[in-house]
Amino acid sequence: MDKNYHFEPELLIDLINSLKRLPGIGVRSARRIAYYLLQHDLKSASRLSSSLAKAVENLRNCKGCNGFTDHDLCYICSNNLRDNKLLCIVESPTDQNSLELSHGYKGLYYIIMGRVSPLNGIGPRELSFQRILDRATDGIVEEVIIATSFTAEGETTAQFLVSMLSEHNIKTTRLARGVPAGSELEYIDAGTIAWALVDRREVV
Repeated sequence: MDKNYHFEPELLIDLINSLKRLPGIGVRSARRIAYYLLQHDLKSASRLSSSLAKAVENLRNCKGCNGFTDHDLCYICSNNLRDNKLLCIVESPTDQNSLELSHGYKGLYYIIMGRVSPLNGIGPRELSFQRILDRATDGIVEEVIIATSFTAEGETTAQFLVSMLSEHNIKTTRLARGVPAGSELEYIDAGTIAWALVDRREVV
């Protein structure tokens, strides 16, 4: 916390520091949010606190896709209408949401919950790539669709996945290049994602 605000109560400083950990929230935005909630919307502040506490306590990783759920399997993994011969690999739950909103994919998912980043010490082991391989070689999956982002780290992640899967002769495809280079899936419109799925390319 900068020294210009040393007069603020420790509890308020702690709240601001917690808020600024959120993506896209700097210290000024965190301070505005904290003051707004405490000054104008105590009911929402209490509801936010309660909802967050319940989510932290009750949500866990789905045994199928590794996403968040309050059951052993999430809604998608437990839906018998999904095509279990298709497995789409995404980096995050927000990427999964983007693909679902495109209405162009009816298979199952595996959510990595990150991406390979050698500079930060994050590799296949840290991201539990073995679980992906176990899913892909379960005798049911016929095609793995790699839908990592087209950033440098997303491409590195895709390369590791292709290398791992190719050793087991698993059909592996990549989203078409309709998705702009350097893009995160969550910021791409649904139509572009739907086309990228339809026009996906096999990788070897």
